[in-house]
Amino acid sequence: MDVLSVGRGGPHVFVADLSIPTLDDDDRHHLGRVLRLRDADDMTLGDGAGRWCRAVYRVGKDPEPVGEVVTVAPSDPAVAVGFALIKGGRPEMVVQKLTELGVDRIVPLSADRSVVQWDEAKASTQVERFLRVAREAAMQSRRAWLPTVEELAPARDIHPAPGVVLAEPGGGPIDRSVRVVLVGPEGGWTDEELIGHPTVGLGPTVLRAETAAISAGTLLTALRDGRVLSAR
Repeated sequence: MDVLSVGRGGPHVFVADLSIPTLDDDDRHHLGRVLRLRDADDMTLGDGAGRWCRAVYRVGKDPEPVGEVVTVAPSDPAVAVGFALIKGGRPEMVVQKLTELGVDRIVPLSADRSVVQWDEAKASTQVERFLRVAREAAMQSRRAWLPTVEELAPARDIHPAPGVVLAEPGGGPIDRSVRVVLVGPEGGWTDEELIGHPTVGLGPTVLRAETAAISAGTLLTALRDGRVLSAR
C-alpha cells in the first residue's frame, strides 16, 4: 500500500470526526444519487490528517464505522510544487493532478510574466476553489492526507533555501535533495526571479506550464517513494 493511501473498499469520503461521521450535502448527493450506493455497501472514511476507517453506507443516514481506525504516517520527506497562474480551468487541473500524484504542498504563484493576475478577492475565491478540487481529488485517489494548498504568493517573495529549485530549460537534474520545484509562466522567469535559485530541467522539449507542473510533481513523488532511483 502506498504510504499516502487508504485500503480498498468502496468510495472514500472525508469527514470531520471518524467516531461520529457526518456527510456534507455534496458528498451525500454524490454517494446516493451519482454512485447509487445501496444500504450496507462498503466505503471508507478519512479525516484528511492520516486517520481512516472502514464503514458501511446507510440510506438516509450518516455512514456507520465498522472497523478500527488506522493511522497513516505522513510522507517523508514532504514535497511541494509551486506553479505560476495560467488561464482558464488549467490551474484547477494542475491542483487535481498534483493531489492525485501525492504532492504534499501546492503553492499558487504570481510571477512577473504571468498573463493572469488576481486581486485579493479573486485570489481568495480561487484558493477556496482549489481546496475543493484538492479534496475531491484526494477522495478519488484514496489519500489519507489532504494536501496543503497555500495562499497565492509572489514568486519574488520565495527566498532561496536548501531543496528549493526553479524549473528552467537547461537546468540540472532533479534528485532526492530537491523538496520544492517552482514552475514559472509560459513566458518564463525573469532574471530577477531567478537570482539565487538553483534550476532544474524537466526535459528537452518546451512544456506548457501545466505540463511542467505535473511533470515536476511526478518526478518528486517518484524519487521520494523509490519508484525512480536517484544517482545521488
